[in-house]
Amino acid sequence: MQLPKIPKRMSAAVLQSLSAGVVPRAGLEYIAVGRAAEIEALLHDISSIVADGGASFRMILGRYGSGKSFLCQLIRNYALQRNFVVMDADLSPQHRLTGTQGQGLNLYRALLTNAATKTQPDGGAFRTLLERWISDVQNQVMQSEAMAPDAPQFGTAVEKHIRATVDAMEGMVHGFDFATVIVTYWRGHHSGDDARKDAALRWLRGEYNTKTEAREALGVRVIVDDDSWYDYIKLLAQFVKDIGYKGLVVFIDEAVNLYKISNAISRTNNYERLLTIFNDTMQGKAAHLGILIGATPQMVEDTRRGLFSYEALRSRLEESRFARAGLRDLTGPMIRLETLTPAEIFVLLQRVREIHGLHYGYSPTVRDEEIVGFMNVLRKRVGADQLLTPREIVRDFLAILNLMQQNTGLTFSGALNDATFTAPPASDPEALTAANEINDEDTPPSGQPQTPKKFTL
Repeated sequence: MQLPKIPKRMSAAVLQSLSAGVVPRAGLEYIAVGRAAEIEALLHDISSIVADGGASFRMILGRYGSGKSFLCQLIRNYALQRNFVVMDADLSPQHRLTGTQGQGLNLYRALLTNAATKTQPDGGAFRTLLERWISDVQNQVMQSEAMAPDAPQFGTAVEKHIRATVDAMEGMVHGFDFATVIVTYWRGHHSGDDARKDAALRWLRGEYNTKTEAREALGVRVIVDDDSWYDYIKLLAQFVKDIGYKGLVVFIDEAVNLYKISNAISRTNNYERLLTIFNDTMQGKAAHLGILIGATPQMVEDTRRGLFSYEALRSRLEESRFARAGLRDLTGPMIRLETLTPAEIFVLLQRVREIHGLHYGYSPTVRDEEIVGFMNVLRKRVGADQLLTPREIVRDFLAILNLMQQNTGLTFSGALNDATFTAPPASDPEALTAANEINDEDTPPSGQPQTPKKFTL
């Protein structure tokens, strides 16, 4: 397998991220394997639904290390290339859908901080987005009305065009105040008043703590808070469409943190907010907005404290009774990630091998047969069928490549034969669940050894 030349910074980011067990921001296209059906379904959402004025909601289900974050990141990069604005954030004890200590507002702030566009893919693009739009409006005025920037009526003409864009949102919830703040930002830009611009940005980012403070600075009577933050996400989706983008795609990962909330009332409140988001997107109350949420099967399917404990969500998210392994409906709100096939993992390891060689400037010596042997060794681990994930396989493979690169004379087979593999740590709740729920029919009778499945080229 021969990969194209990869920039050093990109290969470094890919290798460092994979070694640490996290998803790289860039370079995913070099290591993406499988998931063709899932990618096609999600790209259809953003290109045929969100771009055409609709809204979509998807939950991507997969246990830890199965590739759900990788898939979300891949779709994020595709969305950027297709001129969408994207926002992403991880749920945590401090970032939830709602909470008594402003956790919902914290999530909104994180999403705005991570706002990205094609020209600024690493986040922090919201101010740039506004500045670019204002510059485009100024150019339109100069061309359409043959008016110089220093003309007395230039500012008035530009503001007229800006109001034509934002006034259309006044009929939406909080739309009037949103439009007022956008116009205030333009006036600060036109007059060179940076304090005014910063005040408008603070409001848009949800950084005002009191309505009094916002009224004194901007003349508006509302602020973004824990109860209203999702309304502003819908406003932003409409706004970015009106200023030239195709829409807004929001990625929220680590939804398992909602499942971990110990207080039942707080957990239910978050599930209710998730239901609101689902209903808005599915019932046409949101436009130009895509929502993708990464979750684990346990978080969704646990009828005691998971999403399925909340009947309204269970009835909406539950898969068709006709769906089964090998027969999936990818038009529903949930996409369940199936395990990568051995052939797909083989191709993935081939690509990792080539990237490692390109980055360190050597011709890879690890043969395809040795990769096959490595995979078969891993499959002999206790509980491998339930506990082994692409993340762990790639980390182990990279560890050997790194050892070979740093220790002259060490061979792949030598490193592999000297290694002692153990099951994933017991702190992994998904691994614990899988280990405790091994199907009896997969367990050999007492006294009979279990023969692992063997992969061959």
